Amino acid sequence: MAKLIDRGQLQDLVARGAQLVEVLSAKEYEEDHLPGARSIPLRDINRESAASLDPHRPVIVYCWDSA
Repeated sequence: MAKLIDRGQLQDLVARGAQLVEVLSAKEYEEDHLPGARSIPLRDINRESAASLDPHRPVIVYCWDSA
């Protein structure tokens, strides 16, 4: 189930092993991303890319926007 979290919750979840997934393009990922984040561009999310994630750990999906 999706829910919004704040910075403190993000830090706590990551400290407990959550997976970070950046969904912007690979180019934007290369420009800037959170430490430890994986790049899975939104247009590439499918069963195969989702299967690469650990189903036993929470997943935090995010994107940044410099605008």
